[in-house]
Amino acid sequence: MSFTELEDFVFEKVAKTRLPGVSAAAIRDGEVVWAKGFGYRNLADGLAATPHTLYSVGSVTKSFTSVAILQLVEQGKLSLDTPVGQIIPFEIQPCGETVKVWHLLSHTSGIPALAYAESVIRGATGAGESWLPVASGSDMLTFLREAGDWALNKPGERWFYLNEGYVLLSMIIEKLSGMRYQEYVTEKILKPLGMTRSFFAKQDVDSDPDAAVPYIVADDGERKPSAYAYGLSGDGGLISNVLDLAKYVTMYLGWGTGGGGQVLARSSVEEMETPRISTPNKGGPFGDYLYALGLGTYKNFMGQILVGHSGSVGVATAYIGFIPEKNVGIALLANASGYALSQLGMAGLAVLLGEKPESLPFVRRENALSELEGTYETYKGTMKAQVKKMGDFLAFETRTRYDTEVVPLIPDTVEGNVRTFHTLSGGNRIDVEFRVQEGEIGLIYERYYLKRTGKI
Repeated sequence: MSFTELEDFVFEKVAKTRLPGVSAAAIRDGEVVWAKGFGYRNLADGLAATPHTLYSVGSVTKSFTSVAILQLVEQGKLSLDTPVGQIIPFEIQPCGETVKVWHLLSHTSGIPALAYAESVIRGATGAGESWLPVASGSDMLTFLREAGDWALNKPGERWFYLNEGYVLLSMIIEKLSGMRYQEYVTEKILKPLGMTRSFFAKQDVDSDPDAAVPYIVADDGERKPSAYAYGLSGDGGLISNVLDLAKYVTMYLGWGTGGGGQVLARSSVEEMETPRISTPNKGGPFGDYLYALGLGTYKNFMGQILVGHSGSVGVATAYIGFIPEKNVGIALLANASGYALSQLGMAGLAVLLGEKPESLPFVRRENALSELEGTYETYKGTMKAQVKKMGDFLAFETRTRYDTEVVPLIPDTVEGNVRTFHTLSGGNRIDVEFRVQEGEIGLIYERYYLKRTGKI
């Protein structure tokens, strides 16, 4: 199996989004069949990213927290239906109902995201102006004291991604195990799996010879060295590398077996992978994104069930994904935010299934939108405009000496020779049409017809 096309795909996306570095590893039948670094782990010193490079895994940490909780369930120390308030002093009852452990694991407590982690991360990186002194479980309970007033649904009814809930789960692990969260995960998960270069402490990362510098990629493309928010715990505090994460993914593919032993019972792995709730991510090419316990699933990824989780702390991003039926998986880490690593991961999984990255619907969509980018002009250049890709949309931009107008173009059909979009003006729908012919692209916008005269 050749990974050349995947390497080309990753290289292109890293270059286009100005990511400093990315590391990746692919797994088949319990073995790493491909591992590679792209770009830099340290720009100032000119050091290359490698498969051994350390990065924050962000919210991929949540799956480790879920493993820890399921281990404690297997030991009989709690059940998934145990009320949270029976273990730690948590008194919030959304809509008068009790929050249970599985509600926190599945982000269905009824409490919407309170943006604690976003505030902490922005404070650590200097990107935010506010300061939130949440450094412990006790601080979190203080922060949450009035959160019940923000509850919108009964527990179990609706998915609200709640970082705060995973801090509470960390407290539960500490209370029932008698160990610090970081110590428990290290002793009960990382060491048994042989994940010897996965850490929580800053001093461990700083002393490692192959740790990535985290970066902020500014709007102008400048990459600014930054820092991690080391105060995060079970919601996003782990630092790891793709070869260690490959061992972790292999544990799931082995139904709880890894490192020569049983880390989790098969029934617990199945529990973690069984969807509990739909998320707002609906109707995509792979079906709805469903959330289980610390892991999410797509039920129709190229005809297969895809299980995984992504992570981001702004200055680092992560993704793990695996297809149990085919016994394949992928792990990716980056030292900034740029091209979504979940999509790079899906490209890698496509290759593991014998397909090309270009066979994925979102890749075809990206290519179709990118093809339309450029400078457009009306007859004899009387008016000029630029069309730029803006995420899943296009932006139609016109400038004069005195002002700039940017109009979002929402895609309706993006493939074929006639590609249709629409926008809104004064509450009215305006249809927009691109005509793609060999050697020429034309644009009908309201009363104007423009031809592309060059790329941006």
